[in-house]
Amino acid sequence: MTTPLIGVSKSILKIKELIHHVANTCLNVLITGETGVGKEVVAQSLYSESARSSKNFVKINCAALPETLLESELYGYEKGAFTGAHRKRPGKFQTADKGVLFLDEIGDMPISLQSKMLHVLQSGEFSPLGSDTEFKTDVWVIAATNHNLEESIRNKTFREDLFYRLNIIKIEIPPLRERKEDIPPLIEYYYRTYKSEYPESGGTKPDAHTLEILCNYPWPGNVRQLQNCIKKQIVLRSWSKIIDELPKEHPMIPAEIQTETNTNSNQIQINPEFANDRTGIISQFVDLSTSSEKLFEDISLKKIKKLASDRVEKEVITFVLEKVGWNRSRASKILKISYKTLLYKMTEFKVHPPI
Repeated sequence: MTTPLIGVSKSILKIKELIHHVANTCLNVLITGETGVGKEVVAQSLYSESARSSKNFVKINCAALPETLLESELYGYEKGAFTGAHRKRPGKFQTADKGVLFLDEIGDMPISLQSKMLHVLQSGEFSPLGSDTEFKTDVWVIAATNHNLEESIRNKTFREDLFYRLNIIKIEIPPLRERKEDIPPLIEYYYRTYKSEYPESGGTKPDAHTLEILCNYPWPGNVRQLQNCIKKQIVLRSWSKIIDELPKEHPMIPAEIQTETNTNSNQIQINPEFANDRTGIISQFVDLSTSSEKLFEDISLKKIKKLASDRVEKEVITFVLEKVGWNRSRASKILKISYKTLLYKMTEFKVHPPI
């Protein structure tokens, strides 16, 4: 089953529109972006919308194989072409004929193989290793990389002519930290997907407070990291444990976020009038008039922390909305949360403008 391209951000909507326009042109496409942003998902989307969707989608990772194996995988070989070649084997260009060849991590292709790749892209012809016969292939090439190929050209590790042959259509996928509004729909989709894969597990969707934490985390590993967190939560059944285990130190995470997340940033600030009144604090969240037995059943530190957090959030959200005349767009910017998260919290906390 092909994974759909999930997202509501302007960048993802533009990519979806570009896919729709490009899918049936068979122009070479270069997909760029950090590791884990979903480059293969975009490639699969191009393939699915094209007239070639009934043919093969063939993927090869140019970084995963040594030079000699990569060449034989791409072009195939004849029996006896090299030691261990006991039989004839077709390459990816043959198996992808009339379909799509997805060259993942093209920036890691050895420079010595790039001239042959350029020849195939220009002529559509190639020879398997150990053969003098030229084969013709009709392949739509989609390439992807997390490298800056312009810099690689300057460093003479990537051919400029090959770059321009691949880069007819360029699709750049922004990192997840630059499109935080895509996080809630991604969580929703992958939660449903993995819940069906692990039906015996009992994970839950994140509540509003947890969702805000997830939306504000910069996700250095992008969508792939988010996917793994959702899988773990479904199996471990604890969002707090998953959040505690998120890497807090990373070159892509701003220093102020690292400092904030490495301290107890979830600590609740209590109203000063209750600061020296332990009973007063507890009575805000627990009915102290009940019997001791019932009282102790109601006292759950996790539950009280959530109630306190929700109460503070509701008051702050209401305060800001009132100050900006219930302009939700402006309020979301002041609160440093996405517009969608604000709407979600307003619904959860039943915050409505005055009639």
